[in-house]
Amino acid sequence: MTDDTNAKPKTDWGRISRDGVWDNNVVLAQSLALCPLLAVTGTATNGLGLGLASTFVLVVSGFAVSLVRGIITPQVRIPVFVLIIATVVTLVDLGMNAWMHPLHKVLGLFIPLIVTNCAILGRAESFASRQPVLPAVFDGLMMGVGFTLVLVVLGAVREIIGSGTLFADASLLLGEGMRFLETTLIPDYRGFLLMILPPGGFLALGFLLAGKRILDLRYAERRARAARKPHPAPARP
Repeated sequence: MTDDTNAKPKTDWGRISRDGVWDNNVVLAQSLALCPLLAVTGTATNGLGLGLASTFVLVVSGFAVSLVRGIITPQVRIPVFVLIIATVVTLVDLGMNAWMHPLHKVLGLFIPLIVTNCAILGRAESFASRQPVLPAVFDGLMMGVGFTLVLVVLGAVREIIGSGTLFADASLLLGEGMRFLETTLIPDYRGFLLMILPPGGFLALGFLLAGKRILDLRYAERRARAARKPHPAPARP
């Protein structure tokens, strides 16, 4: 017989995916990063840009933290994590300023402020510092995907209602390859200014949070009904 006492626990990749995208979503479940979320999501393009930048930081910082977790003492772990995140954010800031300057100008201060995103430091502390490299990188990717989805959806809702367009100026901000995203959904639309302003961001976010809560409740009720449903007795031979 083999001894399984020292066997490493298997990584639940599906659970990591669900946590990042839905169950433990940075915004919808943890209510983190609300300041940049509400500030830059006047358009879907801006939300996509910030989401991709945050995802890159989450992935690279998770990789770096997991890689050095064995040589960091508990007393200095938080300063080291912040230093790693700040280094990655600085590289992202310089890279966007060089190759995506229009988007960098629009996002402005919120690119350097990714350093202060509690979600990134939280994942470094609670997950990446305790997991091997591959799960840490995958967790950062899924958390970033979940954050990006909320940014894009919120930006799209505000942009459509506010100005009748979708992914406006995507080619200017993200390059000519993204011109196909630019869409005018409501021609000659005079706009609804409230949705582009900060109050519109709070309203749209409130509806998103309520929608997630309703879906979670319906899913829980469906599972409860399925658990109470009697199983058919096995047929006798």
